[in-house]
Amino acid sequence: MGMWLGRGRKARRCYGFDEIALVPGEVTINPHEVDTSWEIGKRRFRVPILASAMDGVVDVNFAVKMSRLGGIAALNLEGVQTRYEKPEEILKKISRATPEEATHLTQAVYKEPIKEKLISKRIKEIKKHGGTACVSSIPQRAERFGKIAQGAGCDIFIVQSTVTTVRHLSTEYKTLDFFKFCKAMKIPVIIGNCVTYQTTLELMGTGAAALLIGIGPGAACTTRGVLGLGVPQVTATCDAAAARDFFHKKTGKYIPIITDGGMSTGGDICKAFACGSDAVMVGSAFARTKEAPGGGYHWGMATPHANLPRGTRIHVGTTGTLEEILFGPARLDDGSQNLMGALQTCMGNVGARNIKELQLTELIIAPSIKTEGKIFQQAQRVGMGK
Repeated sequence: MGMWLGRGRKARRCYGFDEIALVPGEVTINPHEVDTSWEIGKRRFRVPILASAMDGVVDVNFAVKMSRLGGIAALNLEGVQTRYEKPEEILKKISRATPEEATHLTQAVYKEPIKEKLISKRIKEIKKHGGTACVSSIPQRAERFGKIAQGAGCDIFIVQSTVTTVRHLSTEYKTLDFFKFCKAMKIPVIIGNCVTYQTTLELMGTGAAALLIGIGPGAACTTRGVLGLGVPQVTATCDAAAARDFFHKKTGKYIPIITDGGMSTGGDICKAFACGSDAVMVGSAFARTKEAPGGGYHWGMATPHANLPRGTRIHVGTTGTLEEILFGPARLDDGSQNLMGALQTCMGNVGARNIKELQLTELIIAPSIKTEGKIFQQAQRVGMGK
């Protein structure tokens, strides 16, 4: 399998969202009668979309609002919310910085030590207002932060890094034993990120409640440019879904996969589910909400890396409320609003009554899907021509 790159070297052809399309079903369903819910641990959520653990996207207020609307928002335990008592002032500085100043400023801002008391405080603030407390940490701090978070009433804990494997080797620091960690935690643990069949299979064996799929596709991420790493999300999701189904057949345990990054429109999200995802994690779409703390700016978790930044601050603007982005009414013509309405309508058109049936949708390779017949939109820079 694969195509020749040169003498003795083959490579597999992989696909991203812009290169495929979904085939309508032979039976269609009223969009209002489909079930979009998904489960993690013993909890069910009607919105299968998570807001990314990025400082320009999620703070306490955003997490509470997202919870009330039926979804999950992850708070970054490595970010300004746990480094500063008053993070609002820092967020304003980052949003007001010039493009030339942004990377240097974020590097300086994130040198402030993380304060463990603020981890408990933020989680308790979310819980106090009835929100689902979901937080994210890198593997090196997961054991310590996991205990603190669980003690504060956290509902879901995410262990996340650019590339995550079960067999991480290091003599410089203690590596996280995912098997022991998942067993010790009394709440669901989501692990990410990965993109290959074998790694997905190995991570599922640790006791994880779900896995994040995707390396480098995020709007504010530059990992693919800086490190050359990444697998397009369609192929990554299909491979991970195959691993999940094999693991389920072998063990009887169904471990959801969450496609993380690379989705800017409702169409992209629908394609992720059709490729096999159980839920999706989105950043830039939510960075555009009035409730987002970034003030119309969006930057990744790896942006402030002291020596090798793997992200950038981008301007996404503020286009609507969180409710409008999720449920409409859409005020823009580019598919970036009413994401749940798009998902429900897509499910109706392919004849899927629930997410598991949507995963069975016929996929086709369609490199002209976004350009065919769209010459006027492209010329006028509207709709799909933006």
